[in-house]
Amino acid sequence: MATPKKGRSASAQSKPGRSLALILIALVALTGGMFASGHTKPRLGIDLAGGTSITLRAVPEAGNESAINKTNMDTAVSIMERRVNGLGVSEAEVQTQGRDNIVVNIPKGTNSEQARKQVGTTAKLYFRPVIATEVSGGKGAASPSPSPTGSPSGKPSGAASDKPAATDKNSASPSATPTTQGRAVTDGLKADATPSASASDKPGASPSPSASGGSAEADANALQAKYAKLDCTDTKTRSTVGDGVKASQPTLACGKNAQGQWQKYILGPAEVDGTDVDKAQAVLNTQTGAGWTVTMDFTDGGAKKFADITGKLAQNQSPQNQFAIVLDGDVVSDPYVRQALTGGNAEISGNFNQQSAQDLSNMLSYGALPLTFKVDSMTTVTAALGGDQLQAGLIAGAIGLALVVIYLLAYYRGLSFVAILSLLVSAALTYTLMALLGPAIGFALNLPAVCGAIVAIGITADSFIVYFERVRDEIREGRTLRPAVERAWPRARRTILVSDFVSFLAAAVLFIVTVGKVRGFAFTLGLTTLLDVVVVFLFTKPLLTLLARRPFFANGHKWSGLDPKSLGAQPPLRRTRRPSAPVETKEA
Repeated sequence: MATPKKGRSASAQSKPGRSLALILIALVALTGGMFASGHTKPRLGIDLAGGTSITLRAVPEAGNESAINKTNMDTAVSIMERRVNGLGVSEAEVQTQGRDNIVVNIPKGTNSEQARKQVGTTAKLYFRPVIATEVSGGKGAASPSPSPTGSPSGKPSGAASDKPAATDKNSASPSATPTTQGRAVTDGLKADATPSASASDKPGASPSPSASGGSAEADANALQAKYAKLDCTDTKTRSTVGDGVKASQPTLACGKNAQGQWQKYILGPAEVDGTDVDKAQAVLNTQTGAGWTVTMDFTDGGAKKFADITGKLAQNQSPQNQFAIVLDGDVVSDPYVRQALTGGNAEISGNFNQQSAQDLSNMLSYGALPLTFKVDSMTTVTAALGGDQLQAGLIAGAIGLALVVIYLLAYYRGLSFVAILSLLVSAALTYTLMALLGPAIGFALNLPAVCGAIVAIGITADSFIVYFERVRDEIREGRTLRPAVERAWPRARRTILVSDFVSFLAAAVLFIVTVGKVRGFAFTLGLTTLLDVVVVFLFTKPLLTLLARRPFFANGHKWSGLDPKSLGAQPPLRRTRRPSAPVETKEA
C-alpha cells in the first residue's frame, strides 16, 4: 500500500511542466482567438460607453390582466430586440425585469434616437394584399411590370412557387378558380385608394369621382416611383419604409423570401388587423405530409374580414393573389390564396421548419395581445461620465493590487514572485475571456463587473496565501522544502476549493435572483473564482514545485521567505521504532 503511493507522489512531483505547458497553451489559444476574431477589447456596457436606459411597464387592458405572463413578455422582448437591432443599433440589450417590466439599454450610436422613439410602441400586425413584389437588387432596380404575369390556375409561377400557401384548415383539398385577370400595379393602387362603399353611405359624403380618381392616380404613380428606387438591402433605408403610413393607406414594405433574399413590396390598405387573430400556433401536420404549418383562429369579426379579402385575392393572378403579414412594417410571411377562407380559421403551409413556424406563430399571437407598454423611467448616460467612473474604478483596482503586492513582498519575499506571476496569469485569462464573451454571449463590461474583478484580486491572493502558509507550517515542523510542498498541497487544496465554492455559490445565487447591472458583478465574480481554481492548480502549485528544486528556495535563503530559522523551525523529525512486545531477560 505504501509503495504505490510513493510512486504516484514522485511522478506528480517530477512532471509539473505538463501543467504549466497546458495553461500556457490555453492562454496562447485564447489570445490568438481574441486577435483572430477582431475583438481585442471587452465590450463596454451602457454605463461606460454611454447611451440610454429605458424601463417599460406592461399595462393590460381591462378584463385581460392574465395577458401579462412569461411567454408574452419573452415574445415582447424578442420583438423589441428585432426593432432596435433592425434599425442599425448595435449591441442593444433588452431583458425582462420582474413580472411586468422590460429594461432596454440602447448604446449611443447610429439611429439610437429613432430606436428610443419606437421601442415602447405596441407591435402592430396587419394583413395587407400584395399588389407588386420583386427581389430588391439595390438602388435603381427595375420598376415592376405594369401587368404581372401569372399562371391561370391561380398558383404563383417561378420564384413565387416557394411562397407558403394559406388554406382553409378544415378543407382537405382546396382549389381556386380565378375568374379575372391580374390587375396592373397602378390599377390596383387606384382601386385600393378609392373610398369604400361603406364610407360613401355616410350622410354628407359625396366625393367627386373625377377629383378622387385624379388624386388616387397621382398617389399611385408617386408610390410606384418610390418602389422602383427602394433598396431593401440597405439597413437605414429599410428602417424608414412605411413611416407615418396609416393602416388605411397603401404602403411599401420589405421582407426576406425563402431563399434569404430581400424582397420589396407594394401593399394595399390593411384588410385584417392583428387583434382579429384569436390564436395562432405551430403544428406538425403528419396527415397530409405538409410538415410544419401555422394555424390561425380568428375572432368573429376577423373571420368575416378574412373571408372577404381571401375571396377577392383568390380571383387574381400572382402576385396579387397573395397577402402579406406585416409586423412593425416588415413582411414576415406572404402566402398566396387558393380560395376564399370562410371557416374562421386558416392554415399557412410552406417551407417551414419547427423554429420558423414557431416564430411566425409567436408573431401572430403577439399581434393579437392587448398588451401595451408605458415608460416608467428613462436615464441617459454620457460616455464622459462613464469614462470618469471607469477611470476611478481602475485607479481603485490598481491601488488595491499595489497594496497586495507590497504585502506579499514584505511578508513572503521570494515567494511573492510566485504570487505575482499567478496574478498576472489570472489577469490575462480574465481579460481574454471577457473580450471573447462579448460577441459570443453578449457579455458587457459595466461598472459592477469592474467591481467584481477588483474583488477577485483579494480572492485570488487569498488562495496563494493559504498554500504558502501550509508550506511554511510544514517547514516549522522540521521538514525540508520539497516534501513540505507536496505534504502541504492536499490540506491547502481542500481549503482553497471550499473557499472558492462558497464564493462561486454566492455569485451564482446573486446572478439568478438579481436583474440588470448587478448581474454583471455576479458574472465577473463567478468567472474569476473559477479562473482562480484553474490558476492555482495548473500554475501556482507546479511553479512552486519547480522552484523548490532551486538552491535559493531549497536551502532556505533568508530572502526566499522559507528560511527555517526565521520561521522558528523545530529540529528535524526523527522516527523511533518501538518494540512490538517486551523483551524477556534470561536468568543466569
